Amino acid sequence: MTHTAEHARDLLRRSGADAVGHPGGGTLLAHLDRVHDRLAGWGARPALQLAGLCHACYGTDGFAVALLSLARRAELADVIGAEAEAVVYGYASLDRAAGYPRFTDPGAALPDRFTGTARPAAPRLRRDLAELTAANELDLAAHDPAVRDRFGAELLDLLTRLRPLLTAAAWADCRAVLGDA
Repeated sequence: MTHTAEHARDLLRRSGADAVGHPGGGTLLAHLDRVHDRLAGWGARPALQLAGLCHACYGTDGFAVALLSLARRAELADVIGAEAEAVVYGYASLDRAAGYPRFTDPGAALPDRFTGTARPAAPRLRRDLAELTAANELDLAAHDPAVRDRFGAELLDLLTRLRPLLTAAAWADCRAVLGDA
């Protein structure tokens, strides 16, 4: 199967993403599309763009609604590819409170909220998760002024800590959306 955004959107629609409201404005599917488009605008490789489109399939530490159970990981991998699915799982499984403070430390294991264990993450996965985090959070801040007003300084602090893992395009967007928050 060719791994395309349209195949992913079909799965997302069948899973109800277009009927789930999202705090960033509109539906979950609209948010997922915007994250995908933001990553594409930064020049992210196709696998990371597809991961951005599906990043909330298993729910996240910040958004509990899961479109797919973890038992369906193989199905998602069939649609978006194993590389993209691994990023989706990494993003969904990250225990943010425990993981973000040590995220840029290449020796630190990332805590998995699904298993309760911690696992090492290769440098590429860390970069992917940082980019995906930035794209997700910037979408929320850009589309909901209340999010930016309430959490802008905290988001800027987080993304500044992740800056060593972000591309120049992602960091420029952080500054454009959050400014001096």
